Amino acid sequence: QVQLVESGGGLVQTGGSLRLSCAASGRTFSNYIMGWFRQAPGKEREFVARISWSGGRPSYADSVKGRFTIARDNAENTVYLQMNSLKAEDTAVYYCAASRYGLQLARQYEYWGQGTQVTVSS
Repeated sequence: QVQLVESGGGLVQTGGSLRLSCAASGRTFSNYIMGWFRQAPGKEREFVARISWSGGRPSYADSVKGRFTIARDNAENTVYLQMNSLKAEDTAVYYCAASRYGLQLARQYEYWGQGTQVTVSS
């Protein structure tokens, strides 16, 4: 089992920044690919970013590319999502997730956090 706890969400104005954190406990963190997903009201959960076991080869959804950065600290068992130039359409509940082999589909991730709300006001 892997337990994931997100933090760092909140209310921010358009163009602002937030950094989300996801603290992991349980099994060896560095064995897992980590992903960030988000879900807006009335919409499907969508992929935002993922990062490999070692921290290399990050990938992003086109909608956030160039604005968001995913990073991990295996010594601290934490994954981060730095979000810059936020837009109203980034408003959603953001979830971190862990997988041994996951790519960009939510069903490929075995473990999920409870989510943290991000609201971007115009």
